[in-house]
This record gives sequence, C-alpha cells and structure tokens, in this order.
Amino acid sequence: MDDTIEVQDIHFFSRLEVLKEIYGIIWILIPIFTLVLGITIGVLVIVWLEREISAGIQQRIGPEYAGPLGILQALADGTKLLFKENLLPSRGDTRLFSMGPSLAVISILLSYSVIPFGYHLVLADLNIGVFLWIAISSIAPIGLLMSGYGSNNKYSFLGGLRAAAQSISYEIPLTLCVLSISLLSNSLSTVDIVEAQSKYGFWGWNLWRQPIGFIVFLISSLAECERLPFDLPEAEEELVAGYQTEYSGIKFGLFYVASYLNLLVSSFFVTVLYLGGWNLSIPYIFSPELFEKAGGVFGTTIDIFITLAKTYLFLFIPITTRWTLPRLRMDQLLNLGWKFLLPISLGNLLLTTSSQLLSL
Repeated sequence: MDDTIEVQDIHFFSRLEVLKEIYGIIWILIPIFTLVLGITIGVLVIVWLEREISAGIQQRIGPEYAGPLGILQALADGTKLLFKENLLPSRGDTRLFSMGPSLAVISILLSYSVIPFGYHLVLADLNIGVFLWIAISSIAPIGLLMSGYGSNNKYSFLGGLRAAAQSISYEIPLTLCVLSISLLSNSLSTVDIVEAQSKYGFWGWNLWRQPIGFIVFLISSLAECERLPFDLPEAEEELVAGYQTEYSGIKFGLFYVASYLNLLVSSFFVTVLYLGGWNLSIPYIFSPELFEKAGGVFGTTIDIFITLAKTYLFLFIPITTRWTLPRLRMDQLLNLGWKFLLPISLGNLLLTTSSQLLSL
C-alpha cells in the first residue's frame, strides 16, 4: 500500500514538473508572439502611410479599395505574392539563393528584442543592447550578398556588392554616433539611455546634446535602409531590381518586408537614442512616475503610445526624401560615407569624450 502511494506521489510530482516547464515555455512565447504581431501591424501601417503620403506629394489618388481607406492594400499584395510561383535560377546556387531573403528578415527581426517600448517593456534588457543591434544588423547585408551571388545574374551580383559596400561605409559612422550616446548615458543598455533623457523633458533629449551626431545617424540610417537617395543596390535604371532581379513569389515578398522592417527599427532607435523614448516632452508637470502610480496598464499604454507617436512622426523624413532628392552615384555615396561622415562622427566622439572627462 505504501509503495502504491509513493508511486502515485512520484507521478504527481513528475506531472507537476512537466506542467511547470510547459507554463514556462508558454510564458516565453507569449511576449515573442505579441511582439511579432505588433511588428506586423506596424509594417502594414508604414506601407499604407508611405503610399498615402506619396500620393499626396504627387497629387494623385492613393490606395482606396482594399479595406477602409485602402489600409489593407499591403495585406492584399502580400497574399498575392504568397500564391505566386517560386522560380529558381537554372545555373545559380539554390542554397544561397533560398537562404538570402530569410537571413535578411531574421537578422532584422532580432533587432526588435532590445527596443524598449515603455518602462520595463523590452523583450531583452541587455547591458550591450545598442551594440547587439549593430552586430545583428550587420548580418543582413551578408544575406543580400548571398542572394546576389546565388542568382547567377550580373545585375543581381552587382546589387549585392553595392549593398555590402554601402553597409560597410555607413555602419562605421553610425556605430561612432551610438558610442557617443553611450558615453553621455554611461551605459550601452537601451533602457538606461532612455532613462538618462528623462530629467528635463523635451530639453533633456540627446537631440540637443548631440545635434551633429543626430544628423550623421539620420543619414547613415537612411543609407542602411537603402532608401532614396541611397537605393543604389536596387536602382531600377541601372540594375533592373538589383539583388531582387531573379526573385519571385514569397521570397521577393521577404525582401519587401525586410526593407520596411529595417526602416521601422531604425526609426525606433532614433526615438530611443535621440528623442527620449517613452518619456513625455513636458518636464516637471507630467512624468513617467505619474503614470506608474496611476496604474500599470494605463502607464504601459501611455508609454507605448508616446514611443509609437515619435517613431511614426520621424518616418515622414525618409518617406518625403524619397520624392525630393535625386539618387547619388556610387562614387558620391562612398565619398560621403568615408570622407565626410566618418571624420565628422569621429570628431563628434572625441568632443563627447573630452566633455565627459572635463565634467569629472
């Protein structure tokens, strides 16, 4: 009888341990699923905003039939690409050709793990958050180069080489600007950087403490996202569609998604590094502590709303530059990165370091 009771207890505790493991896995998957769902909705909103703003600039009618005000047009385009045939180049490297789009999307998706959407509302609050983003974002051009090489097409290969050269040229100034912000905040954590800007409201933003770094970061971000006037890797007049030339179906759609994911993550980091993140712009009157005392859900909602408002307001800059600035030549692109932005960002870093040493 005692042996039977002991066996039942063992089975009970073993089932309890299994339930704990399942609960832990579910608790990990829920934030990830929520983040992916939010990112998907954010990309759909960006596509709709860009089409509406572009239509307004060009004085034409934008999307209006797919859903209310045409907001489901991007979803309709994605569904169409999902059911199209995936073609493979006959003499290309099919493994590199298939891995390229996935590598580009996954590397950008991982960058969202260190973005704080609110107070303690970040998937991974790491001590090296901003440098992890830079390290992960440098993987995406490898996927583009793999796609260009695996396509066995001269236009695709040239587009992949351009993407790699452009990424190397502008990632160094961008990293130096991030390092300057880290020196001011005494931390590499994205949460600590936002909290360091919360003392004086609007005037505490790093935008005013690092105006030169902000301009360099903005230009470098546009180049990293391959937005006009920096879209040389996929210039239609020169390279048909660049590294995307041989792609069709869902693989082509992955490149389309990756470009907007990269644009959104760059806008988020501009908000976090220079625009105060989730903090309000009014000092002393309203503060994040007020919303924390008012209630967790209410405070979290306000934090997310402020972060998204700043991010989407900043998105007007890359959208409007698409229709206002001409495309650069390749030599102009490289000269701008190596001969102008790199020395300026290095000088900005030296000035920041000197000011921090003098303030000790």
